[in-house]
Amino acid sequence: MSTNNRTTTKNRKQTGGRKRRGKKVCLSPEYILKIMTREGRPLYLREILELTGRGSRHRKTVQAMVAELVREGRLVLLKGNRYGVSTLMKVVYGRLVIHPEGYGFVESGVGRENDVFVPARKLKGAIHGDRVVARVEKTGRKGAEGSVLRVLERRISRVVGILHRGKRVCRVVPEDERLLFEVLIPRKSTMKARNGQVVVAEIDDFPAGSRNPEGHITEVVGDPENLEVQTRIVILKHELPHVFSPETDALIRDLPAGIVPEDLKGRRDIRNLPLVTIDGEHARDFDDAVSVKKTRSGFSLTVAIADVSHYVAQGSPLDEDALERSTSVYFPNAVVPMLPEELSNHLCSLVQGEDRLAMVARMTFDLSGRMKKSTFFKAVMNSHARLTYKQVRQILVDGDRELSEKFREFLPQLRCMKELAEILAHRRRKRGSIDFDLPEPEVILGIRGNLEEIVRRERSVAHLIIEEFMIAANEAVAAFFSRKGIPAMYRVHDAPEEDKIREFVDFAGRNLGLDIDVPEQVDPKWCQMVLRKAAGTPQEYIVNSVLLRTMKQAVYSPHNTRHFGLASTDYLHFTSPIRRYPDLIVHRILKANMRRKRKRPVYPVDRLGLMGEHCSTRERAAMQAEWEMLDRLKVRYMAQHLGEVYQGIISTVTSFGFFVELKDMFIHGV
Repeated sequence: MSTNNRTTTKNRKQTGGRKRRGKKVCLSPEYILKIMTREGRPLYLREILELTGRGSRHRKTVQAMVAELVREGRLVLLKGNRYGVSTLMKVVYGRLVIHPEGYGFVESGVGRENDVFVPARKLKGAIHGDRVVARVEKTGRKGAEGSVLRVLERRISRVVGILHRGKRVCRVVPEDERLLFEVLIPRKSTMKARNGQVVVAEIDDFPAGSRNPEGHITEVVGDPENLEVQTRIVILKHELPHVFSPETDALIRDLPAGIVPEDLKGRRDIRNLPLVTIDGEHARDFDDAVSVKKTRSGFSLTVAIADVSHYVAQGSPLDEDALERSTSVYFPNAVVPMLPEELSNHLCSLVQGEDRLAMVARMTFDLSGRMKKSTFFKAVMNSHARLTYKQVRQILVDGDRELSEKFREFLPQLRCMKELAEILAHRRRKRGSIDFDLPEPEVILGIRGNLEEIVRRERSVAHLIIEEFMIAANEAVAAFFSRKGIPAMYRVHDAPEEDKIREFVDFAGRNLGLDIDVPEQVDPKWCQMVLRKAAGTPQEYIVNSVLLRTMKQAVYSPHNTRHFGLASTDYLHFTSPIRRYPDLIVHRILKANMRRKRKRPVYPVDRLGLMGEHCSTRERAAMQAEWEMLDRLKVRYMAQHLGEVYQGIISTVTSFGFFVELKDMFIHGV
């Protein structure tokens, strides 16, 4: 092998690195990576230069391109100053995620199964959030294990934590338990923050090895017992973008107060259609309004969605800010919106009695709930009523006379909505859609922001109506794109891994007494069967909970590989562009393709892929932030009930103990 490689290099040297004369290939990092991959072995810089067919005068250019590839992690610098292609050297590069116990994982960005476990002793000074290069040293049933070779980029530049004042030096202990260090602060750089206060520290220097970094305080956040301070901790810890750019602020100031005549061009006027919104009691950003009419042959459903894309120009500073956030983040006491409130709560929000611009999906169904036709158009609409989930439930289920009288003109339509929603839900379950029966918590805050109570979030026919209508609209748009072959942003959900299903079946059999066979191929109907077996038994909650953990997380992708959980062949997000960026992408693509065949896509597939990865990452960060804020409130609540006795359910068993979830309180702990 080595003789052949030397001969090949020698021959190429004699011919100037080319087999025959011809037009030189453009020198680029991609070209260097290509020829090194073809060579298949580590190379010295002089060998890379020879393979490019360039003379010594191009040495600095090639050296700069090689250095760029090393910074990106696509090449790795090995012992003896040789360079290897990462994918050939059993090397991965990605973001390092540290566990509070000290070990970490290098996230490859191409699925968790490709992540590399790194023991604490092999981190080589890398910290949580760093972009690193790691070598894979062994693989097994649980995945790959390796060691960090080098840090490509320090991603952590500031830390939010508690200040501890000392005689000579102060320390900031990070609130993020994954940051296994303290930031040393000179007393003169503390901004006069008091001992025990929450502060933000900028890191000035990362010493080599395991020594603590040094820095200075840039912000005094406040008392850690304050709810607003707790919220700010979570925002900073999870790096949630929460300040709009000056350019965006300028654009917002120039927005009109309402619809102007030019906005109506090319739009259908559906202001007389009795569209209504159904949302939570405290909602302010109304994305969607619905209307249903029953006919002899079935139903006509109109779903009007706020036309955010009319106000957010593609590529504008406002658009860039929205993409960076990708989603709104909802805390019990605050919201970090994707769009400025002037849009999210006013100009785009489908407020009752106000003319608004909308994107409309109109669908017709037969009496069995089969969709016969769907059309899409731009419109101007006016919400005729603002209803809450509670009000709709009181009208349709409880028969509340006072509310029924108040909304008398909408009663026939509400009954039609209930009928259609139940038909659609039945049809969806019949095809295999999975509905996990797990209660969701709702936090009740007091006047001072303290947690007063945690209750089970209400789920009624009103929620069913909106869920089914939104799913129908999302599927209709996705089917349109799929049928036309239009590049789009889909919401995809892959089937769970076979190993996880086997572990679940083994757990259910040994611990719960459920006789379940491992399926030859996991499909949604198998999951339905398992949930039906457990329904009404004492094991129902734990079966739902453990089976849910086997599921993969849904992501955004230009590749339509179906949605496992919904048993849907075509699915995307169209109905919430005020709070989700992928929906905004979908609106732009739909607008461009509604009337005529568009030759050029709104977004190239590779661009959609990158945006899908980014939106999926931001969605996970938002969810983690929301969960953490809820956990912080729960800790504060339980601190007032020390010594009290509660009933609970063992939800997880580990080597160090087990987790218990308190009954009817949605609080769990070790």
